[in-house]
Formats: sequence, structure tokens, C-alpha cells
Amino acid sequence: MGEPILIVDDNAANLKLAKVVLAQEGYDIQAAGNAEEAMILIQKNKPRLILMDLQLPGMDGLTLTDLLKRDPRTRDIVIVALTAYAMKGDEERIKAAGCDGYIPKPIDTLAFPSQVAEYLKKS
Repeated sequence: MGEPILIVDDNAANLKLAKVVLAQEGYDIQAAGNAEEAMILIQKNKPRLILMDLQLPGMDGLTLTDLLKRDPRTRDIVIVALTAYAMKGDEERIKAAGCDGYIPKPIDTLAFPSQVAEYLKKS
């Protein structure tokens, strides 16, 4: 089985698309629809990479990222924001919260696997 990746996104269509594209590349994919589900999955089996939607119900993705990066048990997980909010200043805000980078939504299904592979290589 390939590298473990957790996708956190409350939009079922976005979640399914990312999951299918990465599963075809051989990655071991877990999925969560909100921050609380993500925390449970992270504690059960620590992923190498988290693809984090920023707009989540309840706790948002940046808050969850901040919590994970402050915890010694999870701070080394690569977290990449998946966001449609790629406005001026957003990249700085995303990185300030602890994300290792971001991929704009909607994802480019052809480029997505290589973008994910690049983030995994950097870790």
C-alpha cells in the first residue's frame, strides 16, 4: 500500500474526486468531512500528508492545522491546504497557520498527483 494520505473536506464531490485520483496512484487514502473526524483518524493511523480544506463546518482547517503543528506527535505531518480561496495575501495566511503549501481548487486532476508527490518528497 502506498503513502498514507488524509483528505479533509466537507464537500462530498471534492472529497470523492481527490480520493479517486490519488487512489489510482496507489496512495492509501483516508477521508474526513470535518475536523473532529480528522482528529480521530489522525490518532488511529498517522498520515504522512493531510490535504486540508480550509472552510470546514465547526473547526476550520487553519485552526486544525495550527493544533496539529503545535502537537509534538503530529507536527511533522505535511499539511497542504486545498482551497478555492487563493486571493492576494491568502498564501501568507495559510503558511502562517502552519500549512506547508496549498493547492488551489478546483483541483487539476492531471497535475494533482504530481503536486501531492512533490509535497511528499519535501517531507
